[in-house]
Amino acid sequence: MGPSAFRIAGLGERISRLGYTVVDKGDILAPIPESKSPRDERKKYIREIAKVCQRLYETSLQSLTDGATPLVLGGDHSLGAGSVAAAAVWAKRVHNRPIGVLWVDAHGDMNTPDMSPSGNVHGMPLAALLGEEPSELADIGGMRPKVLPQHTVLVGIRNLDDREKEAVKKSGVHVFTIKDIDRQGSAAVLEQAIQLAGAGTAGIHVSFDMDVCDPSVAPGVGTPVRGGLDYREAHLVMEIIADSGLLTSLDMVEVNPTLDVRNATAQLGTELALSALGMKIL
Repeated sequence: MGPSAFRIAGLGERISRLGYTVVDKGDILAPIPESKSPRDERKKYIREIAKVCQRLYETSLQSLTDGATPLVLGGDHSLGAGSVAAAAVWAKRVHNRPIGVLWVDAHGDMNTPDMSPSGNVHGMPLAALLGEEPSELADIGGMRPKVLPQHTVLVGIRNLDDREKEAVKKSGVHVFTIKDIDRQGSAAVLEQAIQLAGAGTAGIHVSFDMDVCDPSVAPGVGTPVRGGLDYREAHLVMEIIADSGLLTSLDMVEVNPTLDVRNATAQLGTELALSALGMKIL
């Protein structure tokens, strides 16, 4: 239902008014959990999730090959395993360079099946992109790893599982927590993040989880965490990304309309996507 909420908020029409040509490729169909078995409790519904991510990979890669900027809407953040894989393969094929990644999220999404306390795969996509597990996601695109730690930057982190903390520390990725944003300011953190993700890469894929925002402005997310970005901080993140000129592709994820209030989260996500695509105040 997340993509539908963005459409109801007028995302396509509003992007068109910025001067872009918009092609809505429709939804990538995903089975509902009630119709399937979780199978492996360490990585629930992994087969179904991997199939969806594979289809997303193919669709996003075709868009990049056509010279377009894929804007992926969700839904569960596990989709990043497909969208980032497409950006990574495109960067390698076309530019012979790695892709940079900004993972803007309250969570690290770097659990593996062996360490995850819940077995929920939405906590694993970045681990798959950086490494080997879960293998069903790591295999997408036929190249491992998809992204390198030195070109991967986590922004807005404030809720990591205990074992995940150690994994993040050992991984070598760059991390700016919400405390770093409080101390340094959003602008300073984003400028550093873009420099790190953009140095020597073909550009930057931004994967923006709406739960990086405070629940007071983005209530319709599955795993809300208090103390997130406020309205203007979130927009400043996207505005600085737009100013960099390095954006290759964008995810806007974790919108759950059943938890939302008058579609506020999809509305905010739509406005943030517009900022990332260069909407100017003046």
